Amino acid sequence: MQLLVISAQEAGQRLDRFLEKYMSQAPKSFFYKMMRKKNITLNGRKAEGKERLSAGDEIRLFLSEETIDKFRKALEGPPVAAGRKTLDIVYEDNDVLVVNKPQGMLSQKAQKSDVSLTEYITEYVMAPEDRLRSVFRPGVCNRLDRNTTGLVVAGKTVTGLQCFNRLFRERELQKYYLCLVKGTVTEKSEIHGYLIKDEAHNTVKVCESEKEGSMPIATAYEPLGHAVWKGQEYTLLNVHLITGKSHQIRAHLQSIGHPVAGDAKYGDKSTYRLFKEEFGVKYQLLHAWKLCLQKASYLPGKYYGVTWTAPLPEQFQQVLKAMGIGLP
Repeated sequence: MQLLVISAQEAGQRLDRFLEKYMSQAPKSFFYKMMRKKNITLNGRKAEGKERLSAGDEIRLFLSEETIDKFRKALEGPPVAAGRKTLDIVYEDNDVLVVNKPQGMLSQKAQKSDVSLTEYITEYVMAPEDRLRSVFRPGVCNRLDRNTTGLVVAGKTVTGLQCFNRLFRERELQKYYLCLVKGTVTEKSEIHGYLIKDEAHNTVKVCESEKEGSMPIATAYEPLGHAVWKGQEYTLLNVHLITGKSHQIRAHLQSIGHPVAGDAKYGDKSTYRLFKEEFGVKYQLLHAWKLCLQKASYLPGKYYGVTWTAPLPEQFQQVLKAMGIGLP
């Protein structure tokens, strides 16, 4: 017999989902059969699988160690060895961690060998022995491109992960970015379009009208400062990301003639070379600046009206200072 005690991190998920993670090699039918026979019980009672788990709940597996080991084979082995990294933490409580992601770091793995922000968060949140025992892993609730800096929210528990995943999915919060763009923008505006993704080249294209496979997008922005530098006009924008599609801000602003400075993929090539030579900037000057939480029925009251802000990276600040644009 094996006894599993549910931790605070694991609470909030259904029993059957927990079992599917704990013994990931077993067919789903196996769990329901074992529960019917009381070979798997919850708090000493027969279970159906749909029960929501709470911290301290006890799951007993009246199964042989050989059976458990066979079905847990994929979970065995050492924890991820990402190596300790100091995280720039903006906010933290028992359920949620908000981090200011640096340039050059993936939010999640793109390939098996990658070490991303998710791995660093896992090492920060969970001790090695907990990573071996628990089926739970912290996860990020929003993603930024590798070279976009700023706010990323992660769930430290199942409850936190479920709540904030839903918050982002249903757009029950406001997301603001700062970016430096080429050209002069004088008025606050909101633009709409349709985005088509090219999976093969990891790029997107913005169209004015709906096309097969396209997704509607909306981006609002307002100018915060202007400068003329090296004979070219630039504007610092506060962008409200209304929808949240991959590469949306970069492609949408480029489509109206205001590419983001430093952007090698969607930006102006001569501008990219200039910023690289003058400032050593080799990435888009785009920063996830603010997250403003609103009231939602499923959101704990302590988050109502909360705003999280991530300061601009030092290199971005140096560029603005050199151009004579004040920090927001």
